[in-house]
Amino acid sequence: MISVNEATSLILSTQLRLKKEHVNLQEASGRVLAMEIFADRNFPPFDRVTMDGIAFAFKAYEAGLRTFAIEGTQLAGEEAKSLQNSDAALEVMTGAVLPVGCDTVVPYEDIEITNGQAKFTVEPIREGQNVHKEGRDQKKGTKLLDTGTLIRASEIAVLATVGAAVPRVFCLPKVAVIATGDELVAVDDHPEPYQIRSSNSQALAAALQSWGVEPEIFHIKDDKESLQEQLGNILKPNDVLLLSGGVSKGKADYLPEVLESLQVQKIFHRVAQKPGKPFWFGRIGEKKFVFAFPGNPISTFMCFHRYFLPWLKACLGIAPTEQYAKLSEDFDFASPLTYFLQVKTHLDKDGVLWAQPRSGGGSGDLANLLYANAFLELPPNRQNFKKGESLRLITYNPL
Repeated sequence: MISVNEATSLILSTQLRLKKEHVNLQEASGRVLAMEIFADRNFPPFDRVTMDGIAFAFKAYEAGLRTFAIEGTQLAGEEAKSLQNSDAALEVMTGAVLPVGCDTVVPYEDIEITNGQAKFTVEPIREGQNVHKEGRDQKKGTKLLDTGTLIRASEIAVLATVGAAVPRVFCLPKVAVIATGDELVAVDDHPEPYQIRSSNSQALAAALQSWGVEPEIFHIKDDKESLQEQLGNILKPNDVLLLSGGVSKGKADYLPEVLESLQVQKIFHRVAQKPGKPFWFGRIGEKKFVFAFPGNPISTFMCFHRYFLPWLKACLGIAPTEQYAKLSEDFDFASPLTYFLQVKTHLDKDGVLWAQPRSGGGSGDLANLLYANAFLELPPNRQNFKKGESLRLITYNPL
Protein backbone atom coordinates (compact mmCIF):
# COMPACT_ATOMS: atom_id res chain seq x y z
CA MET A 1 0.00 0.00 0.00
CA ILE A 2 1.37 3.40 -0.99
CA SER A 3 0.73 6.90 0.32
CA VAL A 4 -1.55 9.50 -1.25
CA ASN A 5 1.48 11.56 -2.27
CA GLU A 6 3.15 8.54 -3.88
CA ALA A 7 -0.04 7.67 -5.78
CA THR A 8 -0.34 11.26 -6.98
CA SER A 9 3.28 11.34 -8.14
CA LEU A 10 2.97 8.03 -10.02
CA ILE A 11 -0.21 9.13 -11.79
CA LEU A 12 1.08 12.56 -12.79
CA SER A 13 4.37 11.14 -14.04
CA THR A 14 2.50 9.37 -16.86
CA GLN A 15 0.48 11.44 -19.28
CA LEU A 16 -1.58 10.75 -22.36
CA ARG A 17 -0.23 12.53 -25.42
CA LEU A 18 -3.28 14.26 -26.83
CA LYS A 19 -3.58 15.34 -30.45
CA LYS A 20 -4.57 18.86 -31.45
CA GLU A 21 -7.35 20.14 -33.66
CA HIS A 22 -8.84 23.38 -34.90
CA VAL A 23 -12.41 24.25 -33.87
CA ASN A 24 -14.73 27.12 -34.68
CA LEU A 25 -14.66 29.86 -32.06
CA GLN A 26 -18.34 29.22 -31.28
CA GLU A 27 -17.39 25.65 -30.27
CA ALA A 28 -14.25 26.51 -28.31
CA SER A 29 -15.79 27.28 -24.91
CA GLY A 30 -14.66 24.71 -22.34
CA ARG A 31 -11.77 23.50 -24.50
CA VAL A 32 -8.08 24.02 -23.77
CA LEU A 33 -5.82 26.11 -26.01
CA ALA A 34 -3.02 24.29 -27.81
CA MET A 35 -1.42 27.49 -29.11
CA GLU A 36 -0.19 30.85 -27.92
CA ILE A 37 -2.27 33.93 -28.71
CA PHE A 38 -0.64 37.31 -29.39
CA ALA A 39 -2.10 40.76 -29.86
CA ASP A 40 -2.33 41.32 -33.62
CA ARG A 41 -2.48 45.10 -33.10
CA ASN A 42 -2.49 47.60 -30.27
CA PHE A 43 -5.25 47.45 -27.65
CA PRO A 44 -7.10 49.72 -28.29
CA PRO A 45 -6.03 50.07 -31.94
CA PHE A 46 -6.71 53.85 -32.00
CA ASP A 47 -7.23 56.75 -29.60
CA ARG A 48 -10.77 55.85 -28.54
CA VAL A 49 -13.49 58.17 -27.28
CA THR A 50 -15.00 56.88 -24.03
CA MET A 51 -17.91 59.29 -23.55
CA ASP A 52 -20.56 60.85 -25.81
CA GLY A 53 -19.82 64.59 -25.96
CA ILE A 54 -17.48 66.99 -27.76
CA ALA A 55 -13.80 66.68 -28.67
CA PHE A 56 -11.46 69.64 -29.00
CA ALA A 57 -7.85 70.77 -28.62
CA PHE A 58 -6.96 71.35 -24.97
CA LYS A 59 -4.69 74.24 -25.99
CA ALA A 60 -7.77 76.31 -26.86
CA TYR A 61 -9.26 75.72 -23.41
CA GLU A 62 -5.89 76.45 -21.82
CA ALA A 63 -5.84 79.77 -23.69
CA GLY A 64 -9.16 80.73 -22.06
CA LEU A 65 -11.76 79.59 -24.60
CA ARG A 66 -14.97 78.31 -22.96
CA THR A 67 -17.37 78.25 -25.90
CA PHE A 68 -16.65 76.11 -28.98
CA ALA A 69 -18.34 76.13 -32.37
CA ILE A 70 -19.33 72.60 -33.41
CA GLU A 71 -17.99 71.68 -36.85
CA GLY A 72 -19.61 68.27 -37.23
CA THR A 73 -19.98 64.78 -35.73
CA GLN A 74 -17.59 61.82 -35.43
CA LEU A 75 -19.55 58.56 -35.20
CA ALA A 76 -18.22 55.19 -34.04
CA GLY A 77 -17.04 53.13 -36.99
CA GLU A 78 -16.21 56.14 -39.15
CA GLU A 79 -12.75 57.02 -40.42
CA ALA A 80 -11.16 59.77 -38.33
CA LYS A 81 -12.29 63.29 -39.24
CA SER A 82 -10.05 66.32 -38.81
CA LEU A 83 -10.72 69.42 -36.79
CA GLN A 84 -10.64 72.31 -39.28
CA ASN A 85 -10.48 75.16 -36.76
CA SER A 86 -8.36 74.82 -33.63
CA ASP A 87 -10.94 76.88 -31.72
CA ALA A 88 -13.82 74.61 -32.70
CA ALA A 89 -15.03 71.14 -31.63
CA LEU A 90 -16.57 67.99 -33.05
CA GLU A 91 -19.37 66.03 -31.46
CA VAL A 92 -18.11 62.51 -30.74
CA MET A 93 -19.76 59.22 -29.79
CA THR A 94 -18.50 56.51 -27.41
CA GLY A 95 -16.23 54.08 -29.25
CA ALA A 96 -15.40 56.49 -32.05
CA VAL A 97 -11.85 57.27 -33.10
CA LEU A 98 -10.63 60.57 -31.67
CA PRO A 99 -10.71 63.18 -34.48
CA VAL A 100 -7.38 64.50 -35.77
CA GLY A 101 -6.48 67.71 -34.00
CA CYS A 102 -8.41 66.83 -30.83
CA ASP A 103 -6.98 65.50 -27.60
CA THR A 104 -9.71 65.99 -24.96
CA VAL A 105 -13.37 64.98 -24.61
CA VAL A 106 -16.05 66.56 -22.40
CA PRO A 107 -19.33 64.63 -21.99
CA TYR A 108 -22.71 66.06 -22.89
CA GLU A 109 -23.60 66.17 -19.18
CA ASP A 110 -20.98 68.89 -18.65
CA ILE A 111 -21.88 71.19 -21.55
CA GLU A 112 -24.79 73.17 -23.00
CA ILE A 113 -25.27 73.35 -26.77
CA THR A 114 -27.13 76.35 -28.18
CA ASN A 115 -27.22 77.37 -31.85
CA GLY A 116 -24.26 75.12 -32.70
CA GLN A 117 -22.15 76.49 -29.82
CA ALA A 118 -21.00 74.27 -26.93
CA LYS A 119 -20.40 75.94 -23.58
CA PHE A 120 -18.89 74.27 -20.50
CA THR A 121 -21.07 73.98 -17.39
CA VAL A 122 -18.60 71.95 -15.29
CA GLU A 123 -14.94 72.76 -14.72
CA PRO A 124 -12.03 72.24 -14.41
CA ILE A 125 -11.17 70.09 -17.43
CA ARG A 126 -8.13 67.82 -17.64
CA GLU A 127 -6.07 67.44 -20.79
CA GLY A 128 -6.70 64.05 -22.41
CA GLN A 129 -9.74 63.20 -20.31
CA ASN A 130 -12.20 60.60 -21.62
CA VAL A 131 -9.72 59.37 -24.23
CA HIS A 132 -8.54 55.75 -24.17
CA LYS A 133 -5.09 56.07 -25.74
CA GLU A 134 -3.94 53.67 -28.47
CA GLY A 135 -1.92 50.75 -27.05
CA ARG A 136 -2.62 51.67 -23.44
CA ASP A 137 -3.96 48.18 -22.58
CA GLN A 138 -1.69 45.94 -24.66
CA LYS A 139 0.92 46.48 -27.36
CA LYS A 140 0.96 44.66 -30.67
CA GLY A 141 2.86 41.37 -30.32
CA THR A 142 2.18 40.95 -26.59
CA LYS A 143 1.34 37.37 -25.56
CA LEU A 144 -2.24 37.33 -24.30
CA LEU A 145 -3.00 33.63 -23.83
CA ASP A 146 -0.71 30.66 -23.30
CA THR A 147 -0.93 27.00 -24.26
CA GLY A 148 -2.92 25.17 -21.63
CA THR A 149 -5.43 27.98 -21.05
CA LEU A 150 -8.98 26.84 -20.36
CA ILE A 151 -11.24 28.77 -22.72
CA ARG A 152 -14.13 30.56 -21.02
CA ALA A 153 -16.18 33.63 -21.92
CA SER A 154 -13.31 36.05 -21.18
CA GLU A 155 -10.91 34.06 -23.36
CA ILE A 156 -13.53 33.88 -26.13
CA ALA A 157 -13.67 37.68 -26.12
CA VAL A 158 -9.89 37.95 -26.51
CA LEU A 159 -9.79 35.30 -29.24
CA ALA A 160 -12.50 37.14 -31.14
CA THR A 161 -10.68 40.46 -30.74
CA VAL A 162 -7.47 39.13 -32.31
CA GLY A 163 -9.36 37.36 -35.10
CA ALA A 164 -8.70 33.78 -33.91
CA ALA A 165 -11.83 32.43 -35.59
CA VAL A 166 -10.56 28.83 -35.62
CA PRO A 167 -8.28 28.36 -32.59
CA ARG A 168 -6.20 25.22 -32.13
CA VAL A 169 -7.16 23.20 -29.05
CA PHE A 170 -6.20 19.89 -27.48
CA CYS A 171 -8.31 16.92 -28.53
CA LEU A 172 -10.25 15.33 -25.71
CA PRO A 173 -9.51 11.74 -24.73
CA LYS A 174 -11.90 8.91 -25.52
CA VAL A 175 -13.14 7.67 -22.17
CA ALA A 176 -15.18 4.64 -21.18
CA VAL A 177 -17.00 4.60 -17.83
CA ILE A 178 -17.61 1.08 -16.58
CA ALA A 179 -19.59 -0.05 -13.57
CA THR A 180 -19.13 -3.61 -12.38
CA GLY A 181 -21.31 -5.64 -10.06
CA ASP A 182 -24.21 -8.09 -10.09
CA GLU A 183 -26.11 -5.86 -7.65
CA LEU A 184 -26.48 -3.04 -10.19
CA VAL A 185 -29.47 -2.39 -12.43
CA ALA A 186 -30.15 0.36 -14.95
CA VAL A 187 -31.41 3.73 -13.75
CA ASP A 188 -34.84 3.18 -15.30
CA ASP A 189 -35.22 -0.35 -13.87
CA HIS A 190 -37.09 -1.28 -10.71
CA PRO A 191 -34.49 -2.78 -8.35
CA GLU A 192 -35.19 -5.81 -6.21
CA PRO A 193 -34.66 -5.37 -2.46
CA TYR A 194 -31.11 -6.73 -2.85
CA GLN A 195 -30.23 -4.52 -5.85
CA ILE A 196 -29.35 -0.84 -6.41
CA ARG A 197 -29.49 1.44 -9.42
CA SER A 198 -26.19 2.20 -11.15
CA SER A 199 -25.33 5.73 -9.97
CA ASN A 200 -21.52 5.79 -10.05
CA SER A 201 -21.30 5.63 -13.82
CA GLN A 202 -23.85 8.42 -14.19
CA ALA A 203 -21.96 10.63 -11.73
CA LEU A 204 -18.63 10.04 -13.49
CA ALA A 205 -20.17 10.68 -16.90
CA ALA A 206 -21.68 13.97 -15.70
CA ALA A 207 -18.35 15.06 -14.21
CA LEU A 208 -16.59 14.24 -17.49
CA GLN A 209 -19.19 16.12 -19.53
CA SER A 210 -18.42 19.28 -17.56
CA TRP A 211 -14.97 19.04 -19.17
CA GLY A 212 -16.39 18.42 -22.63
CA VAL A 213 -15.69 14.67 -22.56
CA GLU A 214 -18.59 12.52 -23.78
CA PRO A 215 -17.90 9.03 -22.40
CA GLU A 216 -19.38 5.68 -23.32
CA ILE A 217 -21.08 3.97 -20.38
CA PHE A 218 -20.94 0.22 -19.75
CA HIS A 219 -22.06 -2.26 -17.10
CA ILE A 220 -20.31 -5.61 -16.70
CA LYS A 221 -21.39 -8.39 -14.37
CA ASP A 222 -19.04 -9.89 -11.76
CA ASP A 223 -18.01 -12.72 -14.06
CA LYS A 224 -14.37 -13.28 -14.95
CA GLU A 225 -15.01 -14.38 -18.53
CA SER A 226 -17.41 -11.51 -19.20
CA LEU A 227 -14.93 -9.02 -17.75
CA GLN A 228 -12.11 -10.49 -19.84
CA GLU A 229 -14.05 -10.34 -23.09
CA GLN A 230 -15.84 -7.03 -22.64
CA LEU A 231 -12.93 -5.10 -21.16
CA GLY A 232 -10.72 -6.33 -23.99
CA ASN A 233 -13.20 -4.92 -26.51
CA ILE A 234 -13.66 -1.66 -24.59
CA LEU A 235 -9.91 -1.08 -24.33
CA LYS A 236 -9.38 -1.09 -28.10
CA PRO A 237 -11.13 2.19 -29.09
CA ASN A 238 -10.67 4.11 -25.83
CA ASP A 239 -7.79 6.05 -24.30
CA VAL A 240 -8.97 5.86 -20.70
CA LEU A 241 -11.07 3.43 -18.71
CA LEU A 242 -12.75 4.62 -15.51
CA LEU A 243 -14.06 1.67 -13.53
CA SER A 244 -15.96 1.47 -10.28
CA GLY A 245 -16.13 -1.69 -8.21
CA GLY A 246 -14.41 -5.05 -8.33
CA VAL A 247 -10.97 -4.01 -7.01
CA SER A 248 -11.14 -4.99 -3.35
CA LYS A 249 -10.50 -8.42 -1.80
CA GLY A 250 -13.95 -9.95 -2.23
CA LYS A 251 -14.42 -13.32 -3.92
CA ALA A 252 -15.98 -11.64 -6.97
CA ASP A 253 -13.39 -8.85 -7.25
CA TYR A 254 -11.73 -10.06 -10.43
CA LEU A 255 -10.66 -6.75 -11.95
CA PRO A 256 -6.97 -6.64 -10.93
CA GLU A 257 -6.40 -10.15 -12.27
CA VAL A 258 -8.36 -9.52 -15.48
CA LEU A 259 -6.68 -6.18 -16.21
CA GLU A 260 -3.21 -7.66 -15.89
CA SER A 261 -4.21 -10.56 -18.15
CA LEU A 262 -5.17 -7.91 -20.73
CA GLN A 263 -1.58 -6.56 -20.61
CA VAL A 264 -2.51 -3.53 -18.52
CA GLN A 265 0.58 -2.85 -16.42
CA LYS A 266 -0.27 -2.33 -12.76
CA ILE A 267 1.32 0.85 -11.42
CA PHE A 268 -0.18 0.49 -7.95
CA HIS A 269 -3.03 -1.16 -6.09
CA ARG A 270 -4.23 0.13 -2.72
CA VAL A 271 -3.58 3.59 -1.33
CA ALA A 272 -3.32 4.50 2.37
CA GLN A 273 -6.47 6.60 2.38
CA LYS A 274 -10.06 6.60 3.54
CA PRO A 275 -12.27 6.37 1.60
CA GLY A 276 -10.87 4.70 -1.52
CA LYS A 277 -8.16 2.38 -0.17
CA PRO A 278 -8.46 -0.35 -2.91
CA PHE A 279 -7.84 2.16 -5.78
CA TRP A 280 -6.03 0.46 -8.72
CA PHE A 281 -4.13 2.33 -11.44
CA GLY A 282 -2.42 0.95 -14.54
CA ARG A 283 -1.55 1.62 -18.16
CA ILE A 284 -0.61 0.15 -21.50
CA GLY A 285 2.49 2.10 -22.53
CA GLU A 286 1.72 5.79 -23.01
CA LYS A 287 -1.46 5.16 -24.98
CA LYS A 288 -4.05 3.70 -22.61
CA PHE A 289 -4.74 4.30 -18.93
CA VAL A 290 -6.98 2.58 -16.43
CA PHE A 291 -8.32 4.14 -13.23
CA ALA A 292 -10.16 1.46 -11.27
CA PHE A 293 -11.94 3.00 -8.28
CA PRO A 294 -13.58 1.20 -5.36
CA GLY A 295 -17.32 0.73 -5.83
CA ASN A 296 -18.63 2.68 -2.85
CA PRO A 297 -19.99 5.95 -4.28
CA ILE A 298 -18.03 8.33 -2.03
CA SER A 299 -14.82 6.41 -2.80
CA THR A 300 -15.44 6.61 -6.55
CA PHE A 301 -16.37 10.28 -6.36
CA MET A 302 -13.38 11.29 -4.24
CA CYS A 303 -10.84 9.33 -6.30
CA PHE A 304 -12.13 10.84 -9.52
CA HIS A 305 -11.71 14.41 -8.24
CA ARG A 306 -8.49 13.84 -6.27
CA TYR A 307 -6.60 11.79 -8.87
CA PHE A 308 -8.21 11.63 -12.30
CA LEU A 309 -9.09 15.29 -12.80
CA PRO A 310 -5.57 16.57 -11.97
CA TRP A 311 -4.21 13.96 -14.39
CA LEU A 312 -6.61 15.06 -17.13
CA LYS A 313 -5.66 18.70 -16.57
CA ALA A 314 -1.97 17.79 -16.78
CA CYS A 315 -2.57 15.98 -20.08
CA LEU A 316 -4.26 19.15 -21.38
CA GLY A 317 -1.35 21.33 -20.27
CA ILE A 318 -3.30 23.13 -17.55
CA ALA A 319 -1.00 24.36 -14.79
CA PRO A 320 -1.61 22.57 -11.46
CA THR A 321 -3.31 24.47 -8.65
CA GLU A 322 -4.05 23.73 -5.03
CA GLN A 323 -6.76 25.23 -2.84
CA TYR A 324 -6.93 25.38 0.94
CA ALA A 325 -9.63 26.02 3.52
CA LYS A 326 -9.68 26.38 7.29
CA LEU A 327 -11.38 23.78 9.44
CA SER A 328 -14.40 25.40 11.10
CA GLU A 329 -14.32 23.20 14.22
CA ASP A 330 -12.11 20.67 15.97
CA PHE A 331 -12.16 17.23 14.35
CA ASP A 332 -10.71 13.89 15.51
CA PHE A 333 -9.77 10.98 13.28
CA ALA A 334 -7.68 8.22 14.82
CA SER A 335 -6.08 6.40 11.86
CA PRO A 336 -2.72 6.13 10.09
CA LEU A 337 -4.53 6.81 6.80
CA THR A 338 -5.04 10.06 4.92
CA TYR A 339 -8.69 10.94 5.49
CA PHE A 340 -10.80 12.82 2.95
CA LEU A 341 -13.39 14.54 5.08
CA GLN A 342 -16.57 15.71 3.36
CA VAL A 343 -17.11 19.41 4.08
CA LYS A 344 -19.37 22.31 3.21
CA THR A 345 -17.44 25.50 2.52
CA HIS A 346 -18.33 29.14 3.05
CA LEU A 347 -16.59 32.52 2.93
CA ASP A 348 -16.77 34.77 5.96
CA LYS A 349 -17.00 38.58 5.84
CA ASP A 350 -13.19 38.81 5.71
CA GLY A 351 -12.96 36.53 2.69
CA VAL A 352 -11.60 33.54 4.64
CA LEU A 353 -12.69 30.15 3.28
CA TRP A 354 -13.97 27.81 6.00
CA ALA A 355 -14.79 24.10 5.78
CA GLN A 356 -17.60 22.67 7.94
CA PRO A 357 -17.39 18.84 8.44
CA ARG A 358 -20.22 16.85 6.88
CA SER A 359 -18.86 13.35 7.43
CA GLY A 360 -22.17 11.53 6.84
CA GLY A 361 -22.62 7.78 7.06
CA GLY A 362 -19.41 6.63 5.42
CA SER A 363 -18.31 5.81 1.89
CA GLY A 364 -21.69 4.34 0.97
CA ASP A 365 -23.67 7.44 1.94
CA LEU A 366 -24.29 8.81 -1.54
CA ALA A 367 -26.89 11.35 -0.42
CA ASN A 368 -24.34 13.08 1.83
CA LEU A 369 -22.76 14.54 -1.32
CA LEU A 370 -25.75 16.87 -1.40
CA TYR A 371 -24.86 18.38 1.97
CA ALA A 372 -21.19 18.93 1.21
CA ASN A 373 -19.34 20.44 -1.74
CA ALA A 374 -15.74 19.38 -1.20
CA PHE A 375 -13.29 17.04 0.52
CA LEU A 376 -10.76 18.29 3.06
CA GLU A 377 -7.54 16.27 2.97
CA LEU A 378 -6.46 15.37 6.51
CA PRO A 379 -2.81 14.17 6.70
CA PRO A 380 -2.05 10.64 7.99
CA ASN A 381 -0.78 9.60 11.42
CA ARG A 382 -2.61 12.34 13.26
CA GLN A 383 -5.65 12.27 15.47
CA ASN A 384 -6.50 15.83 16.41
CA PHE A 385 -7.23 18.58 13.89
CA LYS A 386 -7.90 22.00 15.36
CA LYS A 387 -10.32 24.71 14.34
CA GLY A 388 -8.58 27.24 12.08
CA GLU A 389 -6.06 24.75 10.67
CA SER A 390 -5.56 25.27 6.92
CA LEU A 391 -5.84 22.05 4.90
CA ARG A 392 -5.95 21.09 1.24
CA LEU A 393 -9.40 21.28 -0.35
CA ILE A 394 -10.71 19.19 -3.26
CA THR A 395 -13.92 20.71 -4.59
CA TYR A 396 -16.64 19.03 -6.61
CA ASN A 397 -19.37 21.71 -6.56
CA PRO A 398 -19.07 25.50 -6.69
CA LEU A 399 -17.93 27.02 -3.41
